[in-house]
Parts: sequence; structure tokens; C-alpha cells
Amino acid sequence: MSAPQDFSAWKAARLAALTAEDGWLNLTDRIAIGEDWQNLGSGPGNDLILSRGPGYIGRLRLTATGAELETPDFRHDFTATTGNPMLRLAPFLLELHTVAGETALRVRDLTMPREVGLNYFRYDPAWNIMAEWEALRVPVAQIVGQKGAGAEVVSLTHRAHFQRDSRKITLLATHWKGALPMFVIRDATSGAETYAAARFLIGLPDGDRIRLDFNRAHNPPCAFTDFAICPLPLRDNILPFRIAAGERRLPPELERQFAKS
Repeated sequence: MSAPQDFSAWKAARLAALTAEDGWLNLTDRIAIGEDWQNLGSGPGNDLILSRGPGYIGRLRLTATGAELETPDFRHDFTATTGNPMLRLAPFLLELHTVAGETALRVRDLTMPREVGLNYFRYDPAWNIMAEWEALRVPVAQIVGQKGAGAEVVSLTHRAHFQRDSRKITLLATHWKGALPMFVIRDATSGAETYAAARFLIGLPDGDRIRLDFNRAHNPPCAFTDFAICPLPLRDNILPFRIAAGERRLPPELERQFAKS
């Protein structure tokens, strides 16, 4: 496929993942879980209080492999084929999510509508860049701030170098998604034209080179829900110029709607 056709396919896949049952549009709660049995439900007498749903669902506890939930008539185990352990219990999809050694319960309401319109800058081949991909001799421990949680420590192993308008740019890959490096970036469009906190960009390494297609820079989960935790960009990844490529900011009314969900 040509670059624009490939970009169209990527946008379709992006929308499908976002609107899936385990996407980011139907999260209703994120609640820290203790190690002992805890009662779960929307009623005020529970240990883990949900914002919606039955007054009492059952009691939940963490296990060595995930968690188990005892309802009045059955015992349910969280299972993981890929990703985090999950449990489907109508009307919810329950997920265990661990950050910095602390596990929380993510709750998705499967009855909620999962629709959103995503807007993009026009595809610009000039922002599809092949950069130098440098492996660090020794990994570097780096503190990364997070929206929705405290800072985390990541291991930096690579950095990308390229030139733009006579500027030498170095971007640090702070995270890896599906074995591919992820860059958390901010630029002069952030806040007005694109999401204020950051955008994510997945790189495609090829030996000592890496493709950085900024047309595929996209909003983090925190743009769609307050129940997500998202890394913030390092100083090196805050760029002083406009990157008029990739996913735009959601309309303000949608941002407010997602923040209240």
C-alpha cells in the first residue's frame, strides 16, 4: 500500500482498538485493591465501592496469579491470555492493573456506548522520518512523571537522532509496546491543536535506523478517561516547534464528557 493508504488502515485499526470492549471509552472506575478479602459493589458498605452497578457483587482478593471473586453463587478467576488478567461479569469487564507494585481494579461497563470521532492533520510525508537509532552502552535508570499517578522509574536503552529545520533532535524511548519503542512527546501544538499532556509515537527500528512516522502520533489513554495512568514526556522529548502531523486534540466538549465518565 502507499503511505496514505497505509495511514488510512492504521487509523481504522486505531479506532477499532479504542472502541473495543477493553478499550478506553467505557472505563468507570479504577480502585486500589488490598491483599485480603474485600467486598465489591456500589453500596456504601463495601470495601471497594463502584460508581455504578449492583449494590453488592461479591468479595475479591488477590492471588499469586491474579485475583479471585466470590459471588453469592459462584467463584470466578481472573485470567490472562495476553495482557492483564481480566474477568467478564455482566455488565462489567474487570481488569487487574499493576503500577509500581500496586494493583488496582479497572472496571469497564459493557453497556456504555463506545463511539468517538478522531481528527488528524493531513498526512505529511515530510514527517515520516528515518532517524538514527542509537543503543546506549549501559541502560540508564530514569524517573518519568505520570498523569494520574506518582512517578515511575524506567530503563532507557535507546535514543533516536534526526535533524529538522537545521536543528539536531534527540528523542528518548521511555517505554516499549509490543516489543516496539514508544516515545512520549510534546510540541508547540500541545494544548491548542493537540492533547496538552503529550502524544505517543511508536517507532519501527531497522538495525541502526528507526522510522518515526509522526503522522501516527496519537493521543494517550488519559485523553479519553480519568481512570488511565499515562507517562509524561521527558525534557528531551518536549520539542519547541510545531509537529502538524498525527492525531489532533478532541473537541473540548468531548474532553469534558470523558472526564466526567
